[in-house]
Amino acid sequence: MCRHAAWLGPARAVSWLVGEPEHGLMRQSYAPRMQRYGTVNADGFGIGWYDGSRGEPVRYRRTVPIWADANLPGLASVARSTCLMAAVRSATAGMPIEETATAPFADGPWLLSHNGRVRREAVRALAGDPESLCDSAWLASAVFARLRAGAPLGDALTVVVRHAAVEDPPARLNLLVTGGTEIAAVAWGDTLFTHLDEGVLVASEPLDDRPGWQAVPDRTLLLASPDGVLITPID
Repeated sequence: MCRHAAWLGPARAVSWLVGEPEHGLMRQSYAPRMQRYGTVNADGFGIGWYDGSRGEPVRYRRTVPIWADANLPGLASVARSTCLMAAVRSATAGMPIEETATAPFADGPWLLSHNGRVRREAVRALAGDPESLCDSAWLASAVFARLRAGAPLGDALTVVVRHAAVEDPPARLNLLVTGGTEIAAVAWGDTLFTHLDEGVLVASEPLDDRPGWQAVPDRTLLLASPDGVLITPID
């Protein structure tokens, strides 16, 4: 349904996720290697990063295919941060194609991307006011509501994912969330990989053919910080 990636470590340019790797998100938008649902991701894209001069992350989102944005290469080469997130979108059938329906979604310091699909009714009871009427925005709103209430990042994700899975068993709930200093990810119904190299890279599928990529088991929570990576099952 989508492809996404996030980085936590020494400052790097957004282009390091998008255009520079042989199998970065630019290529994954039209030729993903491991995508289980859909064949292209041409319904928009988004990038998010953190700048020390701002209290909230910066976002750039479009509804055009990522390869069609002539401004992106220049922007991606100069937008640098110790925490990055990017996504290319294949919209769930019936969902709107608009910038507000495109990841990353944001609330305060948080960024969130969803790869998958979920019935909006499955998370409506946990959600606040979503950015869009699309299913991913409702899921993001549910996670953000728990984070605003003070839940730790991992707890917020697992509570929402468990609830959504009970209410909508076929839901696919691969998630990436960051507040700028750590990354949390859920593998639930689609592929997720991680790579450790000076920092932590998490992606729907490997961005290149370097050794060291590790598959994250399905139905698990990944927590990444400067101290390392912890992967635990979601019961």
